[in-house]
Formats: sequence, structure tokens, C-alpha cells
Amino acid sequence: MPFTAHPMNHLPRSAPPSRLRRGLLAGGLLALATGRLHAQQPSAIRLLVGFPPGGGTDVIARLLADKLKDVLGQPVVVDNRAGAGGQIAAQALKAAPADGQTLFLSHDHSISILPQVTRNPGFDPAADFVPVAGFATFANALAVSDGTPARSVQEYVAWVQANGGKDTIGVPAPASIPEFLVGLLAAKYKLDLQAAPYRGSAPMIADMLGGQIKAGVGSVPDFIEQQRAGKLRVVAVIGDKRQPVLPEVPTFAELGLAGLEDLPYYGVFAPAGTPAPVLDRFNQALSRVVAMPDVRERLTAMGLAVGYQPQAPFTQVVRRYTQNWGRIIQASGFQPK
Repeated sequence: MPFTAHPMNHLPRSAPPSRLRRGLLAGGLLALATGRLHAQQPSAIRLLVGFPPGGGTDVIARLLADKLKDVLGQPVVVDNRAGAGGQIAAQALKAAPADGQTLFLSHDHSISILPQVTRNPGFDPAADFVPVAGFATFANALAVSDGTPARSVQEYVAWVQANGGKDTIGVPAPASIPEFLVGLLAAKYKLDLQAAPYRGSAPMIADMLGGQIKAGVGSVPDFIEQQRAGKLRVVAVIGDKRQPVLPEVPTFAELGLAGLEDLPYYGVFAPAGTPAPVLDRFNQALSRVVAMPDVRERLTAMGLAVGYQPQAPFTQVVRRYTQNWGRIIQASGFQPK
């Protein structure tokens, strides 16, 4: 019978004990080094956003997050907690540990307006949050569609008067600055103007373009692309001066509607109790990012007025804006819901 080699006959001979020990030691050191390397990898910072992916606030957040990760040497991940005008994201910030791992990028609505128009918002910005820094302002505006011949506020008013003195104006959210602005316009021009709240600016603008509504109030960043394409006409903006991207468009103050000089803001917030050194680190990083020419160019093209504000001045901006619109909201007779 021919000899058949048993599989065991082909196994390599055992390594000498000294070589075996050296191999085990090298493997252990490699595993230990790998473990230390993983342990030293910085965890991701979570940047909360209160609106869906693809919207203006989300685009801004992703632009800044991409730059911040390089400046901080740490991953920065955008976490969209959309819903209720930023209320869900704000509640998530309140619940987050004050360890520097969670931030909230927001505009004025979630911080200054929601707590004044919502009976139980689930957070108190003054007690639960601390401003990190502000980086831009923008203007709300009145825009009209091709459904009217108007090229100015005066022409829009005349058109409404010629059509029974009534019109419906779209706004991107209920109990928002745009809705209160509709009420101010109605009072000034003695018209029956009703606000039609939408779930965001995109569906509102779609209805303006489709002719379902003839006018809307939203932010300049919401309207700027359609304005440039000639599909919508911005006829007035808030603020104490005209917007650089729309130098031909007057302010409401120029038209005799006072009290709308404070501009809405964009800023970054952290949970209350976040250590001062952590806040300083974020403050310096955001300052560097906002100063980058490509960042400024993109934000400006969106209709934002880029202007970095450190923690203390930005805190004052938020407080003043909140108080100013608080007076307007109270004067309107609006009851929190």
C-alpha cells in the first residue's frame, strides 16, 4: 500500500520557546499600541441643527463643521433634529452634558422667539444655554410673485386695495417673525392681510412660484436665488440699512415702518455650565473659520451679512433682540400656545 502523508505531517514544527515568547510579546505590544492609538482619537463634536438636511441652516452648519474639524483637529458631525422650528434641537441641547461635545447652531427663531410664543417650550435659553459666538445676520423681507404687477411695497398695497383690500401672505412658520411682520403691514396700510403659515420656506416659495399665493415674508437667503432669476421680487427688507446683496431694495424703516431695525442673527450655543476654557476654544476656532475667504464668500452669496461676534457682545445682541421682539409680540395681542 503506498504511503499517504497524514495532514499533520505537513504542519510546521513548533517555534522554539524563545521565539514564541518574542512573538507573543511583539503582538501584545502592537495590540497595546493600537489600543492607545484608538483611545487617543478625539471623539466627534455634535453640532445640532433644528431643521432638515438641505435647508439654509443645514447648509451653513455643514460648511462650518467641515472647516471646524480642521481647525479643532477633531471631527464635527451635523446632527439634524428637525421639527417645531428648532424646538426639538433646543431640547436636545438642554439634555446634553456640558462637556464640550455638543453645540447648537441656530438663528433667532429658536432662541429668541419660540420661548415667547410657546407656553411650554421645554427649555429656557437664558438658564439652559450659553452663547458661544455669533457669526452672521440676515434680513427678513417681503417678496411678491408674478401674480401681481407690483414692483414696490406701494404698488403691492395699491394692488391689494384694488382687489378688495384683502390678501393672503405666506410665512415659513406659525408664530414667527414673518407672521408678526404681516400683522404690522396690515396695521400700517389698513389692509386685511392674513398670514398663511407653511412648514418651511421651500413649500411657501413653491406656492408663490405656482401662483397659489401672491406674496410671502421670509428671509433674504430664502428669496435670493429666485430674486436673481427674476421669478420673485423682493420689495422691502428689515434693518437700519439696505442689504448689500439687494442694494436697490428699501428698508421698511425707509417706508415709515419703525421698530424693525434689529436684524435676525445666526450663532452657536452650548449647554449652560460648559467650562470657560472649552467655550474659549470654540470661540477662537469659529473666529478663524469665519475669517476664511471661501467661507465668507459662500455665506455672503447666500444673503448673510458675515460678522464675527465674540461671546460677550453676541450675548448682548441676543438679549436686545429678544426684548425688542418681545415688545412687538405683546403689542400684537398674541397669546402663547
